[in-house]
Amino acid sequence: MKRKNMLKMTAAACALIGATTILFSLAAEAAAQAKSGRLEAVSTNYQVPDSRTASLTETKGTEGSKEEVNYQVSMDSLNTGTPGDVDLTMEEAAKKGTDYLKNIYGLDLKGAYVYMMYNPGTITFPRAFWSGDVLFEKNQTPESTRWTFMVDAVTGELFDICHSRHLNANPSLDYDASLEKNYGVYAELAKKKAEECKLLDSPVDRVEYGSQGYGGNDPDITMEVIDEKGKILTMTFSRYDQTF
Repeated sequence: MKRKNMLKMTAAACALIGATTILFSLAAEAAAQAKSGRLEAVSTNYQVPDSRTASLTETKGTEGSKEEVNYQVSMDSLNTGTPGDVDLTMEEAAKKGTDYLKNIYGLDLKGAYVYMMYNPGTITFPRAFWSGDVLFEKNQTPESTRWTFMVDAVTGELFDICHSRHLNANPSLDYDASLEKNYGVYAELAKKKAEECKLLDSPVDRVEYGSQGYGGNDPDITMEVIDEKGKILTMTFSRYDQTF
């Protein structure tokens, strides 16, 4: 359930779009080499367009431009990673993530606290990434209403974004078998959100049932939105009030 909670209300298409092929091919290769005793590290090569260099300069900006940021950014107390020369700075990564929050959730960041963590990559997810925990209270607690995001540490590409909350209600968390076939309402919500926020590279081809679960006391359902190129976006909605 912890894993499910982390994926609450995700727009994880970018993780699948940008990294799935790499992840599975590297995992297969690593498994094969491990059996033969020839396990080796494979670095990720990036082709960063020149336009990114300009945008990073603008992001760093001057003291005047920093005043436009209406939220507080700091390193999470649990952070252990250190970004390299090619990685976005903490402030740049926070700007990327908060821009996604504004676009996808319409979130006003005024007065927010943004806690950042850097990870150089893991065995199962070998791309370096920044993650952010966004709250409107200074202390981070499990019960806090929060928004989180995960972006590529070099390109700023969105891997995952979500919103978790604690309901002032006690809805049933039981599995609803009827939704396996009658999920049309959620399919329409997913298609509309994907198109409005431009979360896929090509038009939506179809929406399929994914899974059910819950985060905290909020029951949810996940849809798989598939575009005409076969790319998959997973989107989760509350079964309590259809919130994304």
